[in-house]
Amino acid sequence: MQIRVGFELVYACPQPTPMILMLNIHFTRASDLVIADHIITNPPVAITAYRDGFGNWCSRIVAPPGDIRISCDTLVNDSGLPDPVDINATQSAVENLPAETLVYLLGSRYCETDRLSETAWALFGQTPLGWPRVQAVCDFVHNHIAFGYQHARMTRTALEAFNERQGVCRDYTHLAIAFCRCLNIPARYCTGYLGDIGVPASADPMDFSAWFEAYLGGRWHVFDPRNNLPRVGRILMAQGRDAADVPLSNAFGPNILKSFRVWTDEVAPSPSG
Repeated sequence: MQIRVGFELVYACPQPTPMILMLNIHFTRASDLVIADHIITNPPVAITAYRDGFGNWCSRIVAPPGDIRISCDTLVNDSGLPDPVDINATQSAVENLPAETLVYLLGSRYCETDRLSETAWALFGQTPLGWPRVQAVCDFVHNHIAFGYQHARMTRTALEAFNERQGVCRDYTHLAIAFCRCLNIPARYCTGYLGDIGVPASADPMDFSAWFEAYLGGRWHVFDPRNNLPRVGRILMAQGRDAADVPLSNAFGPNILKSFRVWTDEVAPSPSG
């Protein structure tokens, strides 16, 4: 199947404002791009790119005074299959984990492992190791937090989400990541596109989505505590320790986000097949 994805962001800046954008599709999906996911700005500005410490593709611009529209519209090949499930994926002892996974065991800006460790072990210490334990975490978080865009708060941490019992997809993800790390399971934050493909359409405006990956059985596996079921058409953009590592934009100066649109739609096959 093919999925059309894209976005349009409009910022207002009172002065020339350097920005770092993390809006490209992840390099692991580069071969699936039917159309290059070039970022377009209006007015046109110079764009330079680099990879950050997590391998994410980042773009640098200097937004001029006034409004700037930043957009992308692309087409992606997708298997059309739901997220893989491997209930037999095992958990590795910490001493046997690859060195590159260890950073995903540590506390981070939004995932306070030091303050959630006792709770994590009380809730999940008796669950089977490996995939069943991560799924138990997702089941708990899915049922513990009430979803609602009216609950969104950019500064909410995993502990606050646990105590407040409300939030958006990033809050589900932060809490599940923190619990997994407390249980010695490497977990990393993911952001990207996830449309209503294969599920009832939502009446809410489309947004970017957050989920996480847990390291089990020698590789990374997708888990989604917000939806808590395998989904079709998940397209990764960036990965990091938590949302602080993968913001859509970092602006180094005053600015206002005036408009925000995201789309992700299955493309109907042509009559010729």
